[in-house]
Amino acid sequence: MIVDTLIHAGWIIPVEPPFDTLKHHSLVIHEGRICDLLPTELAKQQYYATTVENLENHALLPGLINAHTHAAMSLLRGIADDLPLMDWLQNHIWPLEQKWMSEEFVKDGTDLAIAEMLRGGTTCFNDMYFFPDITAQQVQQAGIRATVGLIVIDFPSVWAKDSDEYLSKGLNLYEQLKDSTLCSTAFAPHAPYTVSDAPLQKIAGYAQKLQRPVHIHVHETAFEVTQAVEQTGKRPLQRLQELGLVNASLIAVHATQLTDAEISLLAEAGATIVHCPESNLKLASGFCPVAKCLDAGVNVALGTDGAASNNDLDMFGEMRTAALLAKAVANDASAVSAMTALRMATINGAKALGLADEIGSLRIGKAADVIAVDLSSLETQPLYCPVSQIVYAASRQQVTDVWVAGKRLLQQRQLTTLNLNELTAKVANWQQRLAEK
Repeated sequence: MIVDTLIHAGWIIPVEPPFDTLKHHSLVIHEGRICDLLPTELAKQQYYATTVENLENHALLPGLINAHTHAAMSLLRGIADDLPLMDWLQNHIWPLEQKWMSEEFVKDGTDLAIAEMLRGGTTCFNDMYFFPDITAQQVQQAGIRATVGLIVIDFPSVWAKDSDEYLSKGLNLYEQLKDSTLCSTAFAPHAPYTVSDAPLQKIAGYAQKLQRPVHIHVHETAFEVTQAVEQTGKRPLQRLQELGLVNASLIAVHATQLTDAEISLLAEAGATIVHCPESNLKLASGFCPVAKCLDAGVNVALGTDGAASNNDLDMFGEMRTAALLAKAVANDASAVSAMTALRMATINGAKALGLADEIGSLRIGKAADVIAVDLSSLETQPLYCPVSQIVYAASRQQVTDVWVAGKRLLQQRQLTTLNLNELTAKVANWQQRLAEK
């Protein structure tokens, strides 16, 4: 049989089933999808391919899914470090955004983020930012996969003047993208403290009608929860529940402040938590009780947050930090294993976005979103367990090749759809402008 691409690998880690690592296997890709996964000797007998890759020292994985980003904020990387969240936001980030926010800012910042993510093995991201139409445009040009947030806040910005206009523009973008194969949408009210009840109720209705996720920061800090109780008499999650938003569509980002009852509520609702361990650590926001959430049956995915608060979009780093931090918080060395961390970065993110039938694991029939990780370097030797090495020892620099829907976007560490020299020049120009006093 003649197919498009045949990849012979040292190891294939399909993620589903969760504990299989297949040695000396091959992945068969045709017309953008995985059409077979079998031992290499059989693959060589059964298939002829236009492109054949021999990656004997590599592990093939499903592309990583960054379940919470503010992609364009990559242009603000390192500009206001070592500050608590509200000081960082109110006195530094928001004033810069007010001054510089534009289509150009979002275009160039998103391209920077996409380039970084592809080079780090991320093939899909879930974004929340202004000018989501520009984000979607850049996603489709680069060939990566994304869920673009239809952002809503109560306050005016260069994108919209009030919550009604945010929603109207968001619904228009949903219509434009509903048939896209790479770019889907989610409603993205920023947070309970920036969006009032009326627009949140409208979002709950639209999300149910259109079967779209709702992507929102929830219980990010103790201050947020305390302030909400003082102002409304309710914890934010209780308010969201009363407004009809705590259900299987909810993607609750951060969730560092959860009671046992709230964990049970999220589990019973079928909601997702997106854990952003490095951003939470850097901003001293608190610790998401990941092991408790997983044990209760909550779907927990992984995100980096924006590069302005992380300061990178490195999902390898997030997997490692998530696994190590969870062990310390639970006081249990067996909490969040390497495979669990990998699932959080792949299939759990796909479930959160409603894309588990399409991406998140290497199964026959799914889209060919695949990454190759070179495990031959000194830093990942000796090699006893590929999954452990990937989570605890490997770096994103060991990602050599990336395919999205069967199209190669990274080839031997070189981007194929983005011009690195042009992008670097644009970023240098932004650095000069943003540094102006």
